[in-house]
Amino acid sequence: MQCPGAQYLASAERTPRQREWRPQLYRKCTDTTWLFLFFLFWTGLMFITGYSVAAGATGRLLFGYDSFGNVCGKKNSPVEGAPLSGQDMTRKKHVFFMNSCNPEVKDVRLNSTILCVSRCPEEQLSTLEEVQLFADNNGSFLCVYSLNSINYTQNPNAYSLCPRLPVPPSKSFPLFNRCIPQTPECYSLFASVLINDVDILHRILSGIMSGRDIILGLCIFALALSLGMIVTFRFITTLLVHIFIALIILGLLFVCGVLWWLYYDYTHDLSIELDTERENMKCLLGFAILSTVITAVLLGLIFVLRKRIKLTVELFQVINKAISNSPFLLLQPLWTFAILIFFWVFWVAVLLSLGTAGAARVIEGGQVEYQPLVGVRYMWWYHLIGLIWTSEFILACQQMTVAGALVTCYFNRNKNDPPDRPILWSLSILFCYHQGTAIKGSFLITLMRIPRTILMYISNALKGKQHGVWSRCVFRCCFCCFWCLDKWLRQFNQDAYPATAINGTDFCTSAQDALKLLSKNSSHFTSVNCFGDFIIFLGKVLVVCFTVFGGLMAFNYNRALQVWVIPLLLVTFFAYLVAHSFLSVFETVLDALFLCFAVDLETNDGSSEKPYFMDQEFLSFVKRINRVNARAQGAERSLRNEEGMELQPVV
Repeated sequence: MQCPGAQYLASAERTPRQREWRPQLYRKCTDTTWLFLFFLFWTGLMFITGYSVAAGATGRLLFGYDSFGNVCGKKNSPVEGAPLSGQDMTRKKHVFFMNSCNPEVKDVRLNSTILCVSRCPEEQLSTLEEVQLFADNNGSFLCVYSLNSINYTQNPNAYSLCPRLPVPPSKSFPLFNRCIPQTPECYSLFASVLINDVDILHRILSGIMSGRDIILGLCIFALALSLGMIVTFRFITTLLVHIFIALIILGLLFVCGVLWWLYYDYTHDLSIELDTERENMKCLLGFAILSTVITAVLLGLIFVLRKRIKLTVELFQVINKAISNSPFLLLQPLWTFAILIFFWVFWVAVLLSLGTAGAARVIEGGQVEYQPLVGVRYMWWYHLIGLIWTSEFILACQQMTVAGALVTCYFNRNKNDPPDRPILWSLSILFCYHQGTAIKGSFLITLMRIPRTILMYISNALKGKQHGVWSRCVFRCCFCCFWCLDKWLRQFNQDAYPATAINGTDFCTSAQDALKLLSKNSSHFTSVNCFGDFIIFLGKVLVVCFTVFGGLMAFNYNRALQVWVIPLLLVTFFAYLVAHSFLSVFETVLDALFLCFAVDLETNDGSSEKPYFMDQEFLSFVKRINRVNARAQGAERSLRNEEGMELQPVV
């Protein structure tokens, strides 16, 4: 991509001696080296994609294959040393696991014979006679190919060559043609075969399968709550803020109380002898303690910051006025989600294709297994980095688009004539000039994510092995440190992106300038900015609280079925993710707005020669902030001018 040259719209200096804040006057390509590196990185991803298509067996992935190397639904070539390979499976399109409900674990994998059948058994088969009758009536043979259906009840080895009884009812999955058992326990074990993690996945999928309808309903409920929070922040008033905070307090106390009540109920329940009940009780105790701590901290912060409510209402009114110039900013999370889902589907498809890239090897019993090719495991790690980096890049593009649209509207002299299509203009500036900056910022986040992912992988690998308290403490400390660095870098990026949109500088220069400028003007808006972020965070907490409360009530009715704390955690994560995605627009607008204000103070003094870009409403709001800060600090100096309050420009 050939980048256009530097453009000067209002400045005659091509290389100024001292770089200054010049809003939207100077524009050049930034961090082009990182754009080139990202292009090379994606070239590697495309190579892995091509390799997975060429070396991976997409037929085995899509149509499934049996234990003897035959792809279901196709004619097959024989594998040397495997007498049951090379069969015509054109009419046998379904994959059947012989021991899906009673597996034998071998090397952390389910050692179950797999067959290609023409039809899945939709009713339970309890005897070999019923298995034989099913084969005669439907032409679907559930025993090993070498055993004729006539001999199902006569051959002394039939019990080892046929599925373990009883055979559970199953249905074919429309896309991959797997015969999926319909009972929750068998379903979870079946999925464990595909993903090869029996212990952990059994519990996750067992709980998800038993409460899949509840999970779907709670996810829709979380989405509706998030949209409701957007409407609340969009048309916020003092009364709404008081109602909102009251709901937050009620939700926190209610969820905390329900968790402790459920824990008390579990400890006095006779069914606690069940393993699932015991695990539910332990997780409930952890949830209750954690929710109590969070509730205490948030209630304390709400009490301390309660006097800032009026200013917060005015702050959101200013934010909403800025958003009103480009109301489609609130829809940015939708297309970001659409792009992310498309990329994630592509990433998973390539990962699964890599998982099928292997050479056939005959093992005992004439069965065939596929060994991963050399270097595939390294490709998995490269592919994982691609997932993190690209996902963060997509999110960074959303931040830069929102910030750029706000900057375009803010630095517009004629407030009665807002610019046309600011979002499209911001996107064009991003893709023409600042893709490299978004790539560099997202790479820094990736650098923090990779060590955290490796630590999680090592920690899971060491589970169940003997290692001391010191090593566990080191793991947790390192994980917490990387988590804190990740949060700091995200805020660092959120300040750098608007600075790039304003001044057209590279990532490091923008971050440095933004940090210096915000530090110089921190007295104007630090407290109200923090409280605005806190209110937005409380909005996310509200969505999570009521979603978790609904989950607690719904899952509690199925307490004896499965370990339901795992699907509850899944619902909690999804609720926070949705709330964060939608409400993050307000966070980005808030941070970009105050950076624009700081730049406005830096470049203008409010005189007729250098008037402020901010409108009168924002100007009055800043004056009230100065007045509140002056009273809080006991200042005696007067800030009044002919209008009543004088802004102190930075020198």
